[in-house]
Amino acid sequence: MADISDDDSKPHLIFSYGTLKRGFHNHKLTKELIDQDDAVFIGPYITRHTYPLVCGPHGLPYLINLPGSGHRIRGELYAVSTRGLARFDELEGTSIGHYERLPVQLLVNADRDDVVPVEAEAYFAHRSFGEAMWERKGKEGLSEFTENEAKGYVKRQDRPHQGRNILEDVRHFVNGE
Repeated sequence: MADISDDDSKPHLIFSYGTLKRGFHNHKLTKELIDQDDAVFIGPYITRHTYPLVCGPHGLPYLINLPGSGHRIRGELYAVSTRGLARFDELEGTSIGHYERLPVQLLVNADRDDVVPVEAEAYFAHRSFGEAMWERKGKEGLSEFTENEAKGYVKRQDRPHQGRNILEDVRHFVNGE
């Protein structure tokens, strides 16, 4: 990653649990950032605490900020530049209230008790609908977004209701419509 001396150049640690992971649809953005020296793959990690992970409208994965519910989530850790973080934020819709980037503690090896947790951030379902989505899914969640769940993912250009935005789709999903 480019070495710049101001505070904005300090890498941001981002935990990816869904479509930004290697082998999934939105990894093309992650790969582009890696190729531009705006991201570095660190390795597989797991959340220190349990969280709900569910698939919502269009098969999108949502990590829900309800620590103590759900499972410990498996994913990938990346070091990302400020420029790369802005690209992730744009994809995840943080400015419109789709996802919000929040702190999360991770472990490199869940089988050992002496591992020091890593402080990172992850994209959680926005607080305005996260808990309702967890309830809508019957409080049943995943421990990992896998190829099986990815089969239900619908690319943005292939989604029905092209006139609706994602937040309207989330509202319809949560309300069972």
